[in-house]
Amino acid sequence: MKLMAASATSLGLFKMAPKSSSGLSVGKSLKGNINHAVCRWTFSRFSLEEVCQKSKEIGIKGIDLLNPDEFATAKKYGLECSMSNGPGSIEKGLNRVENHAELTDGFKRMIPLVAEAGFRNIICFSGNKDGLDDDEGIKNCAVGIKEFISVAEKHDVVVSMEVLNTKVNHKDYHANNVPWTAKIADEVGSDYFKILFDIYHMQVDNGNIMQTIRDYKDYISHYHTAGVPGRNEIDDSQELNYPTIMKTILDTGFDGWVAQEFIPLRDPWKSLQEAVLICDV
Repeated sequence: MKLMAASATSLGLFKMAPKSSSGLSVGKSLKGNINHAVCRWTFSRFSLEEVCQKSKEIGIKGIDLLNPDEFATAKKYGLECSMSNGPGSIEKGLNRVENHAELTDGFKRMIPLVAEAGFRNIICFSGNKDGLDDDEGIKNCAVGIKEFISVAEKHDVVVSMEVLNTKVNHKDYHANNVPWTAKIADEVGSDYFKILFDIYHMQVDNGNIMQTIRDYKDYISHYHTAGVPGRNEIDDSQELNYPTIMKTILDTGFDGWVAQEFIPLRDPWKSLQEAVLICDV
């Protein structure tokens, strides 16, 4: 049975917080069990200042996928950069040896900037397969990560590889499942390399979300959310039961960030507030 955003209040599952002048909840009623964040790019039609201001009102404490030159804006509002952008791109990643020099230079430059700002997370990508064998991709990623992971360890910054679907959004992306990506972590052998588990992406390609979370809890540093199908609001139009998923995450002892990464179709700020409340178990 789904918990729908429209019915959550009537079921008494959360209390609405006081309203700000914008009509959004101030966040005083959030339980404090989930560290809520939001991805910058899904609200890119708004200025970063506005995203930070609205997030603060809702009770969100982190902004995902900022560049170092945007850190100061987040800090101005008392927010953290919960996941920094890193060098490279989704398509051009660590599974290709020819990318290693550029990516290593980028991570060695950016990791200290993340730490200097007082933040702890930076993203990385596998890159597209383009015919590359899975085992070779694991080996290449591990070799590339080992070239800069000591910098992450020194600065207490976790490097997280995001898992993405290949059926709808990112054709040919290599890290499209958690078991394959976990093998990279095993090869690297550092607590400073982890997996960014995107719940939307993994539901599209793999399913079995809650069991995968339980099985790979020690590999996961961060979560992204969105509705399936469509990558839109977390509501009765989609198939994932986010309150139960969030409880599963908490049951693993997770104390990192859960960042909303849905693309809003309705009032974006009200949708963001609803998503936070639904995930606030």
